[in-house]
Amino acid sequence: MSTAVKDERSVSSEVDAFAEKVMAAALGWVDLMAIHLGSQAGWYDALAKAGPMDAEELAVGTGTSRRYAQEWLEQQSAAGILEVDDPAGPRVRLAPGAAEVLTNRGSLSYLEPLARMLAASGAQMPRLVEAYRSGSGVSWEEFGDHARQSQADMNRPWFDALPEVIRSVDGLHALLSRPGARVADIGSGAGWSSLALARSYPEATFDGFDVDDASVEMARENAAEAGLGDRVRFQRADAADLAAHGPFDVIFAFECLHDMPHPVDVLSAAREAVAPGGAVVIMDEAAAETFSPEAGDLERLLYGFSLFVCLPNGLSHPGSAGTGTVMRPDTLRGYARAAGWDDVEIIVPEFGLWRFYALG
Repeated sequence: MSTAVKDERSVSSEVDAFAEKVMAAALGWVDLMAIHLGSQAGWYDALAKAGPMDAEELAVGTGTSRRYAQEWLEQQSAAGILEVDDPAGPRVRLAPGAAEVLTNRGSLSYLEPLARMLAASGAQMPRLVEAYRSGSGVSWEEFGDHARQSQADMNRPWFDALPEVIRSVDGLHALLSRPGARVADIGSGAGWSSLALARSYPEATFDGFDVDDASVEMARENAAEAGLGDRVRFQRADAADLAAHGPFDVIFAFECLHDMPHPVDVLSAAREAVAPGGAVVIMDEAAAETFSPEAGDLERLLYGFSLFVCLPNGLSHPGSAGTGTVMRPDTLRGYARAAGWDDVEIIVPEFGLWRFYALG
């Protein structure tokens, strides 16, 4: 066989392999968007509650179109998300594990919000393309309620588990247990982090700060519904102005510092606002220490959030640091030193997608 023929076959094999990779990515996108459709239509919840259904039963039970329901049921069966109970209908049911991942909002395995977040970012694709060309950004407000609510829903089960993690950290549990302890939650979003900690630390009061009006309102409603409005307060305020509201015994920044346009200002404000002997704790994405092209699935997911949401959001503010989701430990160390801190210690190496740092 000639060298030319071998080279042609090698190139052909490489082309086929890459084409398969793109096709697999396309199928993954189809599945995610179909998950989003099914969730918004109420079809997963209906199947989880009522068991096997055909298109007519599903449409009638949810007030949706039978024809669309039929197409969706068939696609979901082909994707392995639903299983066919009776091919004649067909009548289908959720595949094992699917109900927890797609409908159990209290489960750590709840991933339906991922599809919602990516749908919200996809809706902004024309703006994203414009931002990528001009160097501008797309603000959190522009991504809208789907993005805001999906982040809150995806984080909530993990935030509910925060007290268990906090109790494992020397000194932090004691600080929160002090009668009259004051706690700041910067970038508080829907408030689930403050509310989870408030239930476990009844002697402490919590103040949540966020620049997004809709998130602050959502957090206030959640606090009132939980019966914790007397000890957990939320207000619209820039975290860079935190010192004006202190001092605080503990200051938390849960999964938000990488989004902030001026992280050095925020960490400097935290240094001024923390009481003597207090603690400043950052929970942010568990990005690897350094970039590697052989990145694992977690890193690839973080880059996805960064490309479509976090980096454009950060760059929508003038003078932004443009951190993006993939905030590596050395990046945080650099911000902390610039803000006057001496040390950044990893105190919880892994918690879901995140890790915990203490500033000192």
